Amino acid sequence: MRAALYLRVSTTDGQTTENQRMALAKVAGHRCWEIVQTYEDAGISGAKGRDQRPAFNQMLKDAVRRRFDVLMIWSIDRLGRSVLHVASAMSEMDAAGVALYSDQQAIDSTSPFGKAMMQMACVFGELEREMIRARVVAGLNRVREQGVKKLGRPQVGRKIEETIRRQLGAGHGILKVAKLIGCGSGTVQRVKRAMAAKMAAA
Repeated sequence: MRAALYLRVSTTDGQTTENQRMALAKVAGHRCWEIVQTYEDAGISGAKGRDQRPAFNQMLKDAVRRRFDVLMIWSIDRLGRSVLHVASAMSEMDAAGVALYSDQQAIDSTSPFGKAMMQMACVFGELEREMIRARVVAGLNRVREQGVKKLGRPQVGRKIEETIRRQLGAGHGILKVAKLIGCGSGTVQRVKRAMAAKMAAA
């Protein structure tokens, strides 16, 4: 069976993934699994999303492409700190037909019992997603009932928009402009889109 390792430590200050690697390599050797790929996010918190963990993101892409048969992790929290992140990753791997082995929790979805545990985790993840969605909808409804006509972040003033346009016109990037002015990058993106639309219509 082709195995892949996913290793992660939250900081590089005295922490190393080497112990995780050695423990998983030992298990792979006992089971005659061939380690074909190792993914490592060093110094990245598990609270961060998929787009902020490059190795994690690549691992999930390769799982969908079936470049390995089982993913080996030292502990389930290496996949993420929230139930939602973990369940989402497990669901994606399960859909791709990739098994999961977690050393510390003794989860091994290459066995029928382990696969059932993995599927239960996916169900709880979906339940959490639905609960979050329900809370958001309830919050929006409550705000509307209180008479708020416009939801979302407040718009910036005209002077700030003019400053953003000048900085963008000078060739500065979105993140740099946001930092210079002290506003969100989403605001700068909105102004840039409006500028592009105006130029296209001219």
